[in-house]
Parts: sequence; C-alpha cells; structure tokens
Amino acid sequence: MIMGRLSVAFALFCGLTAGVAASAAEDRGIVLATTTATQESGLLDYLLPIFHDKSGIEVTVLARRADEVLNGPRRGEADVVLMHARPQEEKFVADGLGVKRFDVMYNDYVLIGPKSDPAAVKGKDIATALKAIEAKGTPFVTRGDRSGTHAAELALWIVAGIDIAAAKGAWYREAGQGMASALDAARAANAYVLSDRGSWIAFRDRGDLDVVVEGDKRLLNQYGAMLVNPEKFPNVKRELAQTFIDWLISPEGQAAIAGYKVDGQQLFFPNAGKSGG
Repeated sequence: MIMGRLSVAFALFCGLTAGVAASAAEDRGIVLATTTATQESGLLDYLLPIFHDKSGIEVTVLARRADEVLNGPRRGEADVVLMHARPQEEKFVADGLGVKRFDVMYNDYVLIGPKSDPAAVKGKDIATALKAIEAKGTPFVTRGDRSGTHAAELALWIVAGIDIAAAKGAWYREAGQGMASALDAARAANAYVLSDRGSWIAFRDRGDLDVVVEGDKRLLNQYGAMLVNPEKFPNVKRELAQTFIDWLISPEGQAAIAGYKVDGQQLFFPNAGKSGG
C-alpha cells in the first residue's frame, strides 16, 4: 500500500515537473508580428535559430499582409513588430501602442521589365520610367493586393505625378496575388512590374524579364522594429522582446542579417545606426 502511494506521489511529482518545464519553455517564447514578404524571403528562417542558440528564446512568427501586420499588436497579441512601412510604424508608436522604433535594415525594390524594353526605360530613374510606361500604355502588372510592395508602387506613381486610378487602362493589369504570381503574370504578358529584390532573385522562371531600373533612392525599403507597449498590454514579455530587438541592432545581429544570402547575393543590408521615436 505504501509503495503504491509512493508511486502515485512520484507520478504526480513527475507530471508537475513536466508541467513546470513546459511552462518555463513557453515563458521563454515571444511572438513576432511581421509581413508575409519578410517571412517568405527566408531571412527569419535563417536568423531566428541563430538568436535562439544565443538567447534560448523561441520566436513564433505571426506573418500577415503589410496592411494587416499591426492588427494583432493593436490587440496585444504580439510582443514585437518587424515591418517595412515607416508611416504606420511611427503612428503605432505615437498612439502609445509601441514603445520605440529602431531602424534595423533595408532592402530595395527594382523595376522588372522585358529585355527588349519597349518603353525604353532601362537605366532611367523610377519616376521617368513610370511616366514613359504610362505614356506609351506599355503593359504593367500591379500586385493589387494591398501588400507593402503594392503600397510602394502606388506611392511611386504619385512621385511620377500620375493619378494611376484615373490613368489606368487595359495596359495596367492587376495580379491580385503575391509577388511570385505578379512576376509570373509579367513574364507571360511581357510586362513591367515592381518587385522587391529578394523575390526577384528567388524567381526562377524569368523568361525574357530583367532588371531595368534599380539604385534610385526612392526604391529604398526600410525595416524597423518596435516593442509592443507592455504598459498598454501587460501580457507583453518586455524583457524577452527587448532582448530580441537589442540583438537585431547589435553588431552580432547586424552581421547575421548581412550574412543572409540567396544564390550568393545579399538580400538585406543592416543599418541600425539610426533609431526613431
């Protein structure tokens, strides 16, 4: 009887220990809200294991379309945010939902087009290129999906002085899906399309497409990181989340970002020397 009671007690102890261990492991985890483009780039699959080995902190990724990334953090459903839509990020902080914004890295957009370059835009700046495409009615594929790339494209039409809602016609074709689908549509239609460089590098079936415009400072795509405000949302794991941000902007984290390459090409460029409010 005594042995039986001891066995039950030991089993209960083991169960309690396992539960405490599982709870401790869960407590060492944070949720990162980011864009689908960031997730699909493969960068996080590369960075997060390095960070975990360094800190023991597990990062769960909540990836959504650019215009939806902050929905979860606004409800306290994430601990930290990494995205590339600075006006939205700064408003998030100004509204008291985020503590501070830090520059982390950048990549860039490129204008892809047929090698034959029917609009004669190769080597031009982006505004001149878009004006020529619109003037000639040369096929152009837009993602049309409210993604960060779509928002960047719409902003560039404004920079070019074009009201695309009024100017668009049969030449302006909406993919309504992700970057790979838009590139596929551009290849099939021998059209121009704006792409982030990482998606272009990863795109295998390029056909007759090539980069026609790059290097314009207006094509810069800046990424920032923010801690979700723990005073607003007490469930936010302040110390663990800040540890992640501190690592991203540290020399070690910045070197890890620079070390991520696809086909030998660097996709992201660390620039944590500046920080914002």
